[in-house]
Amino acid sequence: MKNFLLALIAVFAFVGCGGGDDAASGDKNAPSYNAVLFFDALYNKHNLNAAIEFSTPKMARIMRSYGTASQFSRNLLNLQYDEVTIEVDMTNESLREVYGDESTVNLIFTGYWQGKKIDDMRSVKMLRKKGVWYVDKIIYDPYAR
Repeated sequence: MKNFLLALIAVFAFVGCGGGDDAASGDKNAPSYNAVLFFDALYNKHNLNAAIEFSTPKMARIMRSYGTASQFSRNLLNLQYDEVTIEVDMTNESLREVYGDESTVNLIFTGYWQGKKIDDMRSVKMLRKKGVWYVDKIIYDPYAR
């Protein structure tokens, strides 16, 4: 009986430790948090529906038209990765944006595609609706090829 109780406690301890999404860290109410989760769903989880949860209805309609996460990221974003790390560029961070309903978040992507290391940067426009931040637009990079 004693071994059974110890095993049961160990199971609950391991279950309690897991299940967290460690793709994004920091303030869950910040626009950058949901922006990282959006791109993590696209590139690391390859799940278009999970990314749609972090997007506005307008962006969701555009995303659905591509059918898959890889099609969307290849055609609209012009970024492909086998594996990627996504970081928030904090040089453009403004406290004023956190209190408004719109924000622009700059993200730095570091990853590999077919064995080659690729570093890139994207900006996204975020909108807050009912206290939740959503990706509204991926800002076109005028310096991209």
